[in-house]
Parts: sequence; C-alpha cells; structure tokens
Amino acid sequence: MNAPTPAAARISIIGAGPGGLTCARVLRQHGIAVTVYDRDPDAASRDQGGSLDLHEEDGQLALREAGLLEEFFALARCESQEERRFDPTGRLLGHRLPDEGETARPEIDRGQLRDLLLRSLDAGTVRWGHGLESVGGPAEGPRTLTFTDGSTVETDLVIGADGAFSRVRAAVSDAVPRYTGVGFLEAWFDDMESAHPELSELVGRGSAHVADGRRGLFAQRNSGGHMRVYIMRRVALDWMTASGLHPQDTDGIRARLRSEYAGWSPPMLRMITENDGPYVDRPLFALPVPHTWRPTPGVTLLGDAAHLMPPLGVGVNLAMLDAAELALALAASATVEDAVRTYEKTMLPRSAEIAGLLEGGAGFLLEEPEAEDLARLGAPGAGGGPGE
Repeated sequence: MNAPTPAAARISIIGAGPGGLTCARVLRQHGIAVTVYDRDPDAASRDQGGSLDLHEEDGQLALREAGLLEEFFALARCESQEERRFDPTGRLLGHRLPDEGETARPEIDRGQLRDLLLRSLDAGTVRWGHGLESVGGPAEGPRTLTFTDGSTVETDLVIGADGAFSRVRAAVSDAVPRYTGVGFLEAWFDDMESAHPELSELVGRGSAHVADGRRGLFAQRNSGGHMRVYIMRRVALDWMTASGLHPQDTDGIRARLRSEYAGWSPPMLRMITENDGPYVDRPLFALPVPHTWRPTPGVTLLGDAAHLMPPLGVGVNLAMLDAAELALALAASATVEDAVRTYEKTMLPRSAEIAGLLEGGAGFLLEEPEAEDLARLGAPGAGGGPGE
C-alpha cells in the first residue's frame, strides 16, 4: 500500500471555499505542499454570498492556526453582532446589543474572508477552471482526479472541500443531499443609508429575524452599505416553474410574495419586495443523519461535503475547524493514512452529533420565537446573552 509521508505526498484539495483554503493555508504554515482545484474560472467570477459570523471556538480558532486572526479582525464587523427579533406586525420582540469589545462572533463578508485566505497562499496554489468529474484510481494509490475538461492528475490524498453537491463524496459514500422542504429567496439591497434609510434603521447594524410559523425572513447587514434578506418559506422544490415563474421574472415573484405575505406590516413587506435587482432561489438541502463512511485510503471530506446541515450558524465554522484539524493531523503524522484516521476519528462523531441536534432545523427558522429565545436576546433595547 502506498503510504507516503505528508511532507512527500501530493495533496489535492477540491474546492476553494473557506474550508479548502483554510486547509491549504495551515498546511503551508507547516511546510507541506498542496494544490487547490476549483471549478470557477477565476476568483472574481461568482458572488460569494452574504455575511458570516466566525465563532471563537471554531472559525476563529482555525484562523489562529492559519496565522490570520489579526488580519481577520482588521476586516471583521464586531458591531454586526447586534440582533433584533420582530413579529410580522413590526413589533420588536427582542434586541441584543454586543458588549463593548465583544469578539465572540463578529461578522465578515464571505467574499472578504475568501480574499483574505487567497492572499495568504502562494501564487499558483489555486488552479482555477478545474471542475472535478470523478475520483478514480486504486485504493493503494495513487488516486486519479478526472476533470470536466478531460485532464487528469495523480494525487496521494484528495480532500473534498467541494460543498453540498461534492463530487469527491462519491468516492467514500453513496449519500446524497435531500431537500428539506424549506427554500430561501435571496434579495439584495444597496446603498442602505441613502436608498433605504427606513430599513437601515429597522435592521440596525447586524441582523433581524421575523417569522410567523409558516413564513419568515432573515435580514443581515453586509459591508459597504449593503444588506441581504433571505425570504424563507415552506415550498416545493419546483415551486417557481410550477407557478409559471422564472428567476428573471422579478415582478412576477414580487407579486407572489405580496400575496403570500399579505397581512405583514408595510416595513416588513418592504424587506421582501423593495430589493435592488433579481431574487436568487436557494432551496435548502441536508445530508442524511448521521453521515459517516468507512476509512477510504487516499480520500477524505470536510465541511458541507462531509456534513451538510441547515444554515443555523455552524456550516462555515465547522468547515474551517475541520480544515485546520486535518492540516494539523497531516503535519503531526508519520503517514497520510495515519493523519486521515486521526482526523476522521474526531470529525465524524462531532459532525454526527451536531447534525443530529440540527436535523429538521430548517423548519425552526420559520417558527415563532420561544420565550427562552427572546430571553437570550433580551428585552427590546437591552443587551442580552451570548449570540447564536
């Protein structure tokens, strides 16, 4: 069996998201060579999404191992730890203001985090325009990566950091993501202070959540005066085409939302229908719980590729923690196989436990808040307990 030392191994990461890039950075911190392959044609070809809160116990810990924590805090928005909870009439139910100097869960735009990680890597580490088709090769190695353009690469370890619909996952597991029954529509707002001052005042510097048991919305401030709103509903996966709509039919989607959210107050409706530009349909998927696999030589997974869960504040943080732990295991182990075993012995039970707690959690986003949720936020206008 091929059992190279990590320092001599050809290590390939599939996916240049926060997890894949964190793993690459920590490996380079320990002098281990790595190549990252990503399907995007370049770093700027696709919007990276909204804002992330990085937690002290996982996301920030990973950035400390990457030697990037100080640079992270230069970009992070600690003021965006503010949280507000409203009912559909616009009544403020709970309001949490971060304490002075609080750094437990500061926010950063996904694009800013990705750029920070990319800047930390040597030129050429990331190979753009390499969409993975499959992982082949014998169990004893080397593994063969086949890309969609027909090119191939041999590697001693392939790390699947390629997200919800991972192509690497098929090498270790037959599991496929399942639709949760909850879909998001993402709406963008620009120039908040000048173009949307009332919504800016309503949401504050952080986030706002509204739900009535069947529908909801989650608004989050981003950097540069932008805001994203996620309109949350229980819908069929094909709801848009079944309604005779298409993604570019912004007016038609708005009309449907006005009907669905009839009875919500005008300020709440403005967060749903006064967006700048089109809506983006984002159905929520999750992997079966628990998702585990037998040790597979030359292949492992991290982040959503390993444990896709509802978006309840843990996804990117767990991906970055996975990434740092895998890189550290490679730096400390005699062989690649030993490192992967060490990593998976910790990662798989942890992810199974958290996924079990969050199973069905997509529906939680639509539920009216319980008393303990509001107590955590605190009375309107007051500071509360620790963040989500």
